[in-house]
Amino acid sequence: MQGAGTALHELLVSAQRRGCLTAGVYESAKLMNVDPDNVAFCVLAADQEDEGDIALQIHFTLIQAFCCENDIDIVRVNDVAKLAAIVGPSEDSGEPHDLHCILITNPNEEGWKDPALEKLNLFCEESRNVNDWVPTITLPE
Repeated sequence: MQGAGTALHELLVSAQRRGCLTAGVYESAKLMNVDPDNVAFCVLAADQEDEGDIALQIHFTLIQAFCCENDIDIVRVNDVAKLAAIVGPSEDSGEPHDLHCILITNPNEEGWKDPALEKLNLFCEESRNVNDWVPTITLPE
């Protein structure tokens, strides 16, 4: 599906604006443990040098299993720098986020439907139909 990268960019910006974005492997794991029904989408990100990080890969495997078990759509991104440019530093500390895992949660607003989220859900469904359970998305420049 063309445009998945653009849809992901739009979703990240929209979710951050609404306060529905959780960044960080540990923060995401805590949220999924406490309130998995509130998680709408998951993004796992790793650069080339992260591929050799065994601990990170174990976390990814566990997060992927949890997402599959709880019907949470999940994608991978191979460019943490592009994610950082979209998400920016933490508002609390000004420090960069741990962007290896990003969760999009459902906002408190009833009936909020993000068209970008709907496009990504469709993209994930189409990917599963061809046995690609965690598709990789390339973010636009």
